[in-house]
Amino acid sequence: MHKLELSYTPEMEKAMHQSHGCCYARYETDMNKRLEVEQAREVDHQKGLEIKAELDRQAHR
Repeated sequence: MHKLELSYTPEMEKAMHQSHGCCYARYETDMNKRLEVEQAREVDHQKGLEIKAELDRQAHR
């Protein structure tokens, strides 16, 4: 598998640990962990879009 060669800050590393329970080194090299993280990010993104749509509906009443 191809390593991503990501550049990241200490703050990004801390956020990765807090949000997904792993470090960027593991994210770079472990395809299963990368898929797990990206699926969780997609779910969070979809939830955010739903919240925004609901707020837009409420604002336009």
